[in-house]
Amino acid sequence: MQSKNKTTVRSMDILKLFLTHTKLSFNEIVHFSGIPKTSVHRMVMSLEEMGLLQKESDGKYSLGLLFLHFGHLVAERFDIRQVALPTMQKLHDEVGEAVNLIVQDGKEAIYIEKLDTKQRVRLNTAIGRRTPLYAGACSRVILAFQPHDEREQYLEQIELKSIASGTITDKERLRILLEESQKMGYTVSHSELENYISAVAAPIFNDKGYIIAGISVAGLEVNYQKELLPPLVEKIKSAALEISQKFGYTDKHLCLG
Repeated sequence: MQSKNKTTVRSMDILKLFLTHTKLSFNEIVHFSGIPKTSVHRMVMSLEEMGLLQKESDGKYSLGLLFLHFGHLVAERFDIRQVALPTMQKLHDEVGEAVNLIVQDGKEAIYIEKLDTKQRVRLNTAIGRRTPLYAGACSRVILAFQPHDEREQYLEQIELKSIASGTITDKERLRILLEESQKMGYTVSHSELENYISAVAAPIFNDKGYIIAGISVAGLEVNYQKELLPPLVEKIKSAALEISQKFGYTDKHLCLG
């Protein structure tokens, strides 16, 4: 308890008032919070500037639109995990490899669900792990299926840094791979995030055809040689399509290539 910042705790106390009140005047915030008026004034102004509170035309305060964005993001990610998990489990049983679910978070991808490989190898794919969008099959599949303008904006701003022996650090080569991925409906990586580890990934779309996640199978590079890829590719694309359809996606052409 002693490690908590007093101002942060008080700001949270103010925000929690809106769990039970749609709108509150400044004086009502002071009354219900029990915090001195001068402190409330300072914190309310800061919360308003950050978009966490907004002042209505009647002079009362309500939760800001930023909460709407956060709420949507949390709900979407939670739903993706819940919806995808049965398909991930079925895929895991079929291939015996690690199965990962990744979503975009700013300029990075974040692992939100995983099922470990049945082989005697541990992959660095813990839930919560962040990776750049350009490296690794599951991350790159998100980048590949973004709208062209968003993808180009990202490529112009990002510096491609080497992470493992196979990390792609040439932007023109990366652009070519991204275009190929769009045409094929999947992405393959070899030693991009970890040496001797490969992955195959496919995109998950929502009802509007916008990519919302990527699903991959990953394991030792020796099991992902060119002649061994076709069965894995078909299984991962089928799993991605199955999950996409649960979100209302109907256009099979993007998923199936």
